[in-house]
Amino acid sequence: MATQTLSQRPGERTFTVKPGRVLLYAVILLLCVLFGFPLFWTLMSSLKTPGEMILFPPRWVPAIPQWLNYVEVFGISRHPVSIWVYNSTFIVVLGTLGTLITASLVAYSFARFEYRGRDILFMITLATIMLPAEVTLIPQFVLFYNLGWINTFKPLWVPSWFGGGAFAIFLLRQFFMTIPRDLDEAAKLDGASSVRIFWSIILPLSGPAIATVAIFSFLQHWNEFIGPLIFLNTEDKYTLSIGLRYFLSNPFESDEPREAILMAASLIVAAPSLILFFVAQKYFVRGIVTTGLKG
Repeated sequence: MATQTLSQRPGERTFTVKPGRVLLYAVILLLCVLFGFPLFWTLMSSLKTPGEMILFPPRWVPAIPQWLNYVEVFGISRHPVSIWVYNSTFIVVLGTLGTLITASLVAYSFARFEYRGRDILFMITLATIMLPAEVTLIPQFVLFYNLGWINTFKPLWVPSWFGGGAFAIFLLRQFFMTIPRDLDEAAKLDGASSVRIFWSIILPLSGPAIATVAIFSFLQHWNEFIGPLIFLNTEDKYTLSIGLRYFLSNPFESDEPREAILMAASLIVAAPSLILFFVAQKYFVRGIVTTGLKG
């Protein structure tokens, strides 16, 4: 039976304060403020007037939020931001779809089938993770140039339909191996083919891993900078990552300070990634935790 202090009333609980836990919460709060400050500053700056942007000492919160700054991002005639949004969305949808389809098929092959050279092929696939992207950049450019794909979107999404990347294959393969093979055997006894098992059993049970790969693929294609910089040449083909850089180097028609507009454009670019993370955080954490339990 729990002991009760003299000052404690019946039915009340006593709370003990642990110095270690208080210190832990203090460190977490400090880190939250430290990492959240750039986002807070960007948001406040995007709502300021040109005069407030150059004040010293700086004003933390604008006197009157200028929400029209976000409208003006799309209203600047020299910069087709709406076209850049469409280009990025087009590449992200096709690239993510290709990664999910092909990576899951390759991972299913590595996880469920027995054939000669399977483990060697899997090791070679994993070894490509250690290969820097800069090493293959020139061969890729030569290949796409000979194919006539320069200044098109194909170099940015077509490679995703050829395996989806070693990391996606590894993540899905590890998750597929945690699914009991007894389910496969039971389905085979009922006459199900390997394709039917993959579609009706493996994929429905792999929701967290599929969601995790989708999140990573989305972030990779949405934030990609080097690829669009190398393969895209004209302004109407730019993605948001390249358009924002072009936005900075060729800012505006007038000489009026417009840094607040640049801050608004930066938040527009970052908003989909932030929204996706908070919406799919549960699936993301579950996919990472449950992957790799069996190798």
